[in-house]
Amino acid sequence: MQKSFIAGLERLAARAGLLDSINVFPVADGDTGRNLSISLIPLREIDQPKEKFIHQLLLSARGNSGNIASQFFSSFCAAESVAELAERAREGTTKAWQAVSNPRAGTMLNVFDALVDVLPQRINPDKQTVDTIIGRLEKAVHETYEQLPRLKEAGVVDAGALGMYIFFEGFFYALAGIPDDCRPVTETFKNRLQILPSFKENTESGYCVDFVIKAPYYSPDELKIITSMQEQVIIIPEGDFYKIHLHTQDKEDVRSQITGLGNVVNWADDDLASQIEEFKHSHTGPLHIMTDAAGSLTNQDAKKYGFTLLDSYLTIGEKCLPETYFHPEELYSAMNKGVKVSTSQASVYERHQFYESVLERFEKVLYLCVGSVFTSNYQGALQWKKEHDKQDRLLIIDTGAASGRLGTIALAVARYLAETDDIKNIIAFARRAVRTCEEYVFLDKLQYLAAGGRLSKTSAFFGDKLNMKPVISPLPEGAKKVGMVRNQEDQVKMAMAKLAASLKNDSHALIMLEYSDNKNWVNGTVKKTLAERYPQAKIILQPLSLTSGVHMGPGTWGIAFLPE
Repeated sequence: MQKSFIAGLERLAARAGLLDSINVFPVADGDTGRNLSISLIPLREIDQPKEKFIHQLLLSARGNSGNIASQFFSSFCAAESVAELAERAREGTTKAWQAVSNPRAGTMLNVFDALVDVLPQRINPDKQTVDTIIGRLEKAVHETYEQLPRLKEAGVVDAGALGMYIFFEGFFYALAGIPDDCRPVTETFKNRLQILPSFKENTESGYCVDFVIKAPYYSPDELKIITSMQEQVIIIPEGDFYKIHLHTQDKEDVRSQITGLGNVVNWADDDLASQIEEFKHSHTGPLHIMTDAAGSLTNQDAKKYGFTLLDSYLTIGEKCLPETYFHPEELYSAMNKGVKVSTSQASVYERHQFYESVLERFEKVLYLCVGSVFTSNYQGALQWKKEHDKQDRLLIIDTGAASGRLGTIALAVARYLAETDDIKNIIAFARRAVRTCEEYVFLDKLQYLAAGGRLSKTSAFFGDKLNMKPVISPLPEGAKKVGMVRNQEDQVKMAMAKLAASLKNDSHALIMLEYSDNKNWVNGTVKKTLAERYPQAKIILQPLSLTSGVHMGPGTWGIAFLPE
């Protein structure tokens, strides 16, 4: 059961980009895939006590889709055996319909209804039974196109409904012991996964806000009155806690009102206008780029340039998420407080699902892979390609890079891709970028490298005692220490010297500056110095990959650059 829940979640996560690309209802903000992936992360730990699991679902739920789904799964995941699935599905569906004040047919609620209708009381999870279940859910997704005028106008099925179909497909086939029997989503819904050129997005403003508040002295009805001036309001009670989702024009006003009611234990907000603008400008080309989030890249970068990011996982205390779903401040604040943090790779199954998902959607894919010396991603991708890519549609390059060097290579290739349709030239450009891109990372302390086993604790002790700050460069053969300096001023001097050795002052180079918990200093002092020396260069500011941040610690910053 637990493996089946994880299989469903990982199949869903790998197709979050597809869901985002068709997300037009209730707002064309392109975040349903992300919201469902974040909201259902607790499914990885469904073996924990039921009360704790339900509370984690409450805390993690994001957006309309995530809040509705979390209500369904708070019941469905309580099933202790296959025999209880039908009953728990009925309970979950009732809770899902009650989660919103204005539930609509044509959404994921249809898929939950269809599951209740088709799921036998005594399920025998064999292939025939599973095929019947999946066939009924498929029909429910197709029906959303006819049920919501907004979807018909766009020419797509509902993103949330499709997300639940993808989840249950992975779940039930894993339950039956046939996890690789899933059909390509683009084959099943081939005419309903591309937004029509005639579709016009509605203009929206304000913020999509999700928060959890502990308010023991207020009832759900009182909270409804307080939030009555907002839109898309969802209020989910759980003991003294309330999960509230809403759309508002003034998030700070909402926050100040809510703070007076109790203790806000979780808060997240998205700018609707910027999300819709990103959604409008999403594009596809002759070649799709996939790379690893270890390259100091964000989900916003992926949407802007139209590439796919493969996340590693980050654990901060008891909270585990894909690394791009954390805010840098959350990591470095925890590290400064001594909270235990660690990283882990996505499972082999999840990585395979990503390879499948991009080839379902795109004719050719270039995977700019994190250096094989740092992870097993490259070897794993090659093995999968050998077994599943007979038409040679997935092109894989071992960049030998991580953090800013990998990110700079990926961004440069994405920018070049926007200028040409010649795949051979793009591949050649990518290989040149791999050869010529450099990166230097400046650490504040050695203790984090030592904690990760990348440096002896004795070396770290003496390095920190002598107030020496190491400088490393991620290379194909591994991270190499290239120097030691005493302070930030010397760090900047060394960075400028490394740039001067490769760039002329009038260079049109692409330069990436990476920050940890020192964004203001990097964006101010360092960027200003660079801009004065290289006025023609394209200088971008990026958060250091949080995977790298775990191993290098607060105070770290870096510079990666690609000559013109």
